[in-house]
This record gives sequence, structure tokens and C-alpha cells, in this order.
Amino acid sequence: MAELPPVVARMWDREPTTRRGPRPRLDLATITMAAIEIADTEGLAAVSMSNVAAQVGVAPMALYRYVGSKDELLTVMADSAVPPPPERANLSWRAYLATWTRLTRDLLLSRPWLLDLRQSIPPMGPRRLLWLDRALDALSGTGLDDGQKFNAATVLTGYALTDATLKHSLGAGGKELAARAKGGATEYGEILTEVLDPATYPALSAMMRSGLLRDSTGWTEDADFRFGLDLLLDGIEALIARPAR
Repeated sequence: MAELPPVVARMWDREPTTRRGPRPRLDLATITMAAIEIADTEGLAAVSMSNVAAQVGVAPMALYRYVGSKDELLTVMADSAVPPPPERANLSWRAYLATWTRLTRDLLLSRPWLLDLRQSIPPMGPRRLLWLDRALDALSGTGLDDGQKFNAATVLTGYALTDATLKHSLGAGGKELAARAKGGATEYGEILTEVLDPATYPALSAMMRSGLLRDSTGWTEDADFRFGLDLLLDGIEALIARPAR
């Protein structure tokens, strides 16, 4: 059996413990919550071992007894910042996964610093893996094999991450970008109508000339998110209905 990395062992309470010596004044949970508070208020760039140490009132070197490096701390933060997944209750697999994906997107928007961590740190802690487990469990009994269920959950996670990244990048531009976004898609459509040559771009040019983006109120709308989500769920449903080969 492979040896657990130290940070993973800590997240799962699998580290060997000793009763000798004085009781520690700190623990990993306290350190992680302090780091999350800094990220929530000042952004991920402000999270450093020295800033976290100051937050909990110890010298920076004291943190290394609980977390081996900043990278390890970020790994724990990516898991500890996640709330429990939604309960399925009597929801169908499709209704549950729709809720699951939307809440995943909303979580990333509520803590946008997670957008940077989600792309570099795979789920290894108990909280993020619980979300994955609940998505896989919703697909149990559908006839999909394990690989198909895992891939379906991965695709939905990626969709939530992409949508959250887009919405955050637009919102992070401040008042000027927000003002431009009100008519951004409409203006974008007008520009494309002007520059696209129908001979080279027949499909896209025809769409723009038909006024596809003329009445858009902004760059992103909830209807766009629902459309993409339904498209993915329709695909999963078609895969479930596909006759076994």
C-alpha cells in the first residue's frame, strides 16, 4: 500500500499521534481557518506562512509542526473551504446533479480564490471527495459503468468551474467593465456583423446578421448556464438510454 503524503494523512486524521510532551496550543483546523479568513478578505496572494502565523499569534516556524509548506496549506484550504454537499432526498439523478452543479458553481463564486486552487489541486480531502461521492451515488442504478459515472461527474465539475471563472473574470473588472457588460454582447454582435465576410464565415456571419445577440442584456445570463447544464444532462441521459453493446 502506498504511503500517504503527510498533508493527506493530516486531513484524514491518519497521522501517528504521541501523548508525550505538552499539549499543542494549535491544530491544523485553526491554522487552516485563519488562512481561509485571509483569502476571503484579502485574496489568495495574501496567504503566506508569515501572515497566517500573525493571524493565529505565533512565530512562522511554529506552523511547520502542523503543515509542511505553503503548498500543503493550500491543499488543506481547498478542502476545508467546502461545505457539505446537498442532500439528495427524493430527487432524481438528473434533478440532483442539476442542483449539485449549480451549488458547485455558486461556491466557487462565493470564494473566487478557490478558482485558482481547483485547477491545480485534485480532490484529496474528505469534504471535496464527499461531493464527488454524492454525484457518483446519484448515478447509481442508472446502468452506467464506473468509468462513465466518474467522467460524468468530472464533466459537470468542469462546467461549473468554467462558468464561475467567466462570471468572476467579468465581475472582477470593476464598475467600468460592469457598465460595458450591460450592452457588451449586443455591441460585440454589431462588430462581428460589420467585420465578418459571409463567404469565409457563412454560419457565424448569418447568425450575427440575424440579430442573435441584439437583445442581450449582458455577457452572461442564467439562461445560458441552464442551457449548457441541460445540454450536458441530456447527454448523460442519452448515454443511460443507449442500448448495451
